Amino acid sequence: MIAYLEGRLEHVSEAAIIVVTDGGTGYEVEVTSRLRQGLPERGGRVRLYTSLLVREDMLRLCGFETWEERETFDILTALPKVGPKLALGILSVYRPAQIRELVANGDQTGFTVVSGVGKRLAEVLVRELSYKLKVDVQVNAADGTGAAQSSVTSQVLDGLKGLGYAENECAATVQELVRNQPDIDVATCLRQALQAIGRRAL
Repeated sequence: MIAYLEGRLEHVSEAAIIVVTDGGTGYEVEVTSRLRQGLPERGGRVRLYTSLLVREDMLRLCGFETWEERETFDILTALPKVGPKLALGILSVYRPAQIRELVANGDQTGFTVVSGVGKRLAEVLVRELSYKLKVDVQVNAADGTGAAQSSVTSQVLDGLKGLGYAENECAATVQELVRNQPDIDVATCLRQALQAIGRRAL
């Protein structure tokens, strides 16, 4: 099992990166879009926690910034209908703590923001992750509302960065949405921010 990888960044593509170890071996590693945005220039040093997926017809090595992300990826890929591509997509939009918050709040809509996740799969994610992550689901829990809303802006900005947007082009939009709609949730804010940014691009 390859659990950690350190070496020189040799190549970056939309699908994966190539890391060459000090011993001269090159590894092709699939990563989240969030991690890809924070990579150094070619030749820079890269350190990744990795998960090796073994299938009958393939080997796929996926890399992460933190051990918690790696553990969350392993949990996600163990769920029905969640493959490595979709798990990386979820972790591109949400950090592990944010995934736990979505599950704790029973927020199925939040997962549908991720490409490839529909309503039915979102229901499965909340149900299965509540067990796998040992999270008590509290739908519309009043005592959690204040804490959740206080981090809406940062979570939405993280989500937008995970989707490839620069913070300086979307921060004002997100802040305005939260200011005008104090009770807005993360999923709704992220969806409205994407719509607003899309309109500006026309």
